[in-house]
Amino acid sequence: MYKSLVLFLESKNIEETKIKTICSFFKLKKTNRNQILVDYNEVCQHYYFVNKGCLRIFTINKEGLENSRYFAFEGNFGTALPSFIDQKPALEYLQAIEKSELLVITRHDFYFLVHSIPEFSAIYREILELGFINAQQRIYGFQGLDALEKVSWTIKNNPKLLLRVSNKMAASYLGMSPSTLSRMKSKL
Repeated sequence: MYKSLVLFLESKNIEETKIKTICSFFKLKKTNRNQILVDYNEVCQHYYFVNKGCLRIFTINKEGLENSRYFAFEGNFGTALPSFIDQKPALEYLQAIEKSELLVITRHDFYFLVHSIPEFSAIYREILELGFINAQQRIYGFQGLDALEKVSWTIKNNPKLLLRVSNKMAASYLGMSPSTLSRMKSKL
């Protein structure tokens, strides 16, 4: 149950006793396909590590169109981070888009580990930094790219995305229509 998390923590050069302590705070949660974990306007109380499956963070605009902004696959963390941090209602949804097996930690326990285990604090800082970099690359990098370049960038930087999620979800992430995404994929 903890194998993926242990491998992740070992890759960060954390000693075995601290790994056991960290893992003891995580509980297994199995989800159904398309299960909402954090609803819009709900305050997020948990952080998730993906053992198996995929999480998606998305919003829905006034016209009812979804806008995917993040996907977490196996071996990655995911949550509705702004709500998790400031304990205000989420302005987004967190969804398991596949039948998933997650390791879940409460906000209280997560911050206990951040404050008591320096290596876990470093992981949190890394998650925040990588999230910022990815958001910046997606926002500013995509501004100057045409549709084909966006798809090529995604294949290079996040190949699981186009293999594992629906065209509709991937297209919303890339800022294009599903039909445009299909045409661009056929050109590659």
